[in-house]
Amino acid sequence: MWDTIVSSTPQIVQAGLEFTIPLSIISFALGFIISIFTAMIRISNPKGNIVFKLLWRFLKLIADFYVWLFRSTPELVQLFIVFFGLPNIGIQFPAFTAGIVVFSLNTGAYCSESIRSAIQSIPEGQWEAASSIGMKYWQVMSLIIFPQAIRVALPPLSNSFISLVKDTSLASSITITEMFMVSQQIAAKNYEPLLMYSIVAVYYAVICTLLTWLQHYLEKRTSRYLINRGA
Repeated sequence: MWDTIVSSTPQIVQAGLEFTIPLSIISFALGFIISIFTAMIRISNPKGNIVFKLLWRFLKLIADFYVWLFRSTPELVQLFIVFFGLPNIGIQFPAFTAGIVVFSLNTGAYCSESIRSAIQSIPEGQWEAASSIGMKYWQVMSLIIFPQAIRVALPPLSNSFISLVKDTSLASSITITEMFMVSQQIAAKNYEPLLMYSIVAVYYAVICTLLTWLQHYLEKRTSRYLINRGA
């Protein structure tokens, strides 16, 4: 058993460094950007002429449909549609790119809800106070509302990132040789699936535990002024 653990560790760790971790980080970064734009479109009601308002209403419908679509369909099905289905209509992505596309869009849909609810949790009085001193909408949002909203949204955003790390195991279904796929390949050779899947589960647990510690640290850092104010 120990020989198997020692011999398989370098291969699994290498797969984690080459695919699992980069896939998670890139997808979450892009998904976070998508989630901000999506949340802002869904909650904003900008002023303007009738054409602008109709255009914004159309963008809201698109954003609502996007969030509904990716929250209502399995991630594995989304991967299959993008990697195996889209080539039928002339759209083809490399496996790693297809993974990033699906994981980013999926993450963006879920994180947009976290950011939207966090922004709406900020008391209305702060908007009114900022407007009374002449601050414009985007100034209020970027300088006052959004920094507070990020603190509120940090726990669910962190949970989304941790879930994303685990969900990258689905990328093995579209031929990405991340940690789970490597463990499958080794298990097919040594005929010890229980051992190999247990080993890769431990590695996922280690990564997610480190991310949980990082989450707690960030929560303390972003909430330190509240503690100081309470003191």
